[in-house]
Amino acid sequence: MDKKRNRTGALRSFLFACVITAPILICACSHYMARPSFGEANEYFSQGNYIASLSKYEQIMKKYPAAGDRVLFEMGIIYAYPGNEQKDYQKSLECFQKLLKDYPESRYRQDSVEMIAHVDNVAIKDKRIIALQKQITTLEQELKGRDNEVAALRKKIEALERELKNRISAIPNMPADRILIEKRKRRLTLIARDKVLKMYKIALGGNPDGPKIRQGDNKTPEGTYIIDSRNRDSRYHLALHISYPNDEDRKRARRLGVSPGGNIMIHGLRNGFSWIGDFHTANDWTKGCIAVTNEEIEEIARLVRNGTIVHILP
Repeated sequence: MDKKRNRTGALRSFLFACVITAPILICACSHYMARPSFGEANEYFSQGNYIASLSKYEQIMKKYPAAGDRVLFEMGIIYAYPGNEQKDYQKSLECFQKLLKDYPESRYRQDSVEMIAHVDNVAIKDKRIIALQKQITTLEQELKGRDNEVAALRKKIEALERELKNRISAIPNMPADRILIEKRKRRLTLIARDKVLKMYKIALGGNPDGPKIRQGDNKTPEGTYIIDSRNRDSRYHLALHISYPNDEDRKRARRLGVSPGGNIMIHGLRNGFSWIGDFHTANDWTKGCIAVTNEEIEEIARLVRNGTIVHILP
């Protein structure tokens, strides 16, 4: 009787062990049997043939369902792979989520959890990149349009410069003996023997109202001076130096306890900006000097000698 019970107990233990180990053995066997197919799918992936690789993994899933967790994991990787031009983050997430749902004991579970977080993050960044690329494209189109506008404006300026040159009258032989600068009228006049030789539109210091008092106030002086030197290597094409400060300017500065400043010129446009032409007079832009175009300063320099009197009026 005892022997019969022992045989029955041993049989039950054997059957229980078979029930427990059979899925493990079947799973291990499926993974082993599917190994060549996995190798083929991986070879397609290495060659960059992602569609063929995914197709092979789907075949493996149908033939070896016990190896489905590995299939889903590797398919999820392919769908999210940066080198895959047909990458699909949504399908990648679906693969990892299905693995978690259908294979709760899979050794790929933790890796799948991490990949879900990673793919979510990459998808968000990709959307931002696409949005930025659209903005860049829009800005490039706008910039191209503005480049065309600038090119058209430059052509117009060149045409105006040619027209201006054609209209310039012959330069008088008589040199100027006086320069009259009227600040409010933004006008410089060359005078010889009480006759007007030529008038020019000018730009003044950025703070033009009132006489210059101190260094750095961006004001154009008011008073009587002379042209005492000239600079043909100026940063502003060509410059005639005005003898500011005079005695009155120095006395005023001493009373105020400031430096009167200096280096006041009649000059052309900053080197490299000659194309602006007459448009420079739209604003007062100097630091206290009197500005004309490059063509005009060349003409003024030919007509004005050192020692010529300069009257600057408010």
